[in-house]
Amino acid sequence: MSGEKTGLTAGDDGVTRCFWAGDDPLYRHYHDQEWGRPVADDRRLFEKICLEGFQSGLSWLTILKKRENFREAFANFEFERVAAFGDGDVERLLGNAGIVRHRGKIVSTINNARRAREMADEFGSLAAWFWRFEPQPHQRPERVDYPTLTANPKTEVSTRISRELKKRGWSFVGPTTIYAFMQAMGLVNDHIEGCACRAGVEAERLRFSRPR
Repeated sequence: MSGEKTGLTAGDDGVTRCFWAGDDPLYRHYHDQEWGRPVADDRRLFEKICLEGFQSGLSWLTILKKRENFREAFANFEFERVAAFGDGDVERLLGNAGIVRHRGKIVSTINNARRAREMADEFGSLAAWFWRFEPQPHQRPERVDYPTLTANPKTEVSTRISRELKKRGWSFVGPTTIYAFMQAMGLVNDHIEGCACRAGVEAERLRFSRPR
């Protein structure tokens, strides 16, 4: 069956993957080694939520190809350092052709770093706050297939997280952006049934020690 019907594609390496992995080696590696695997590292969580904001209106592959440039420009997304950025840093970043030069998203990243610092102080870590929202089994679809995923770009949980973040002063954190973040950081396993990575990701989630 075609990827259009199943959401799966068979690569020239013989591996069946989620349709979006395509044939770009960088994207395949991201799909196989990162996407959906649970993350408790604050730096990585902050990086991902920021890059999801930058991705709005673009493809994730575009952002992925620029990720090292973003890391260099934004102090490796260590939010304690980014929180100290000022107007001069905004202008510096707007002149950086290696990233997405969008003033609103740059300013948002600096603002969100300050909000992340506040949350880490309050909850012990950013991870402890986000993992409080991990969906329970009854909140998940019975089967993760292509029609289910394409019909649900956001969920009740992602909407709730988005609302809570906005109350805390975050920006560029809409429900669809947050669901993409949840998928990538392993709060859910949305590798499609039949994808070669699904079972391994699920096993990793079972072994994962949830931050408290």
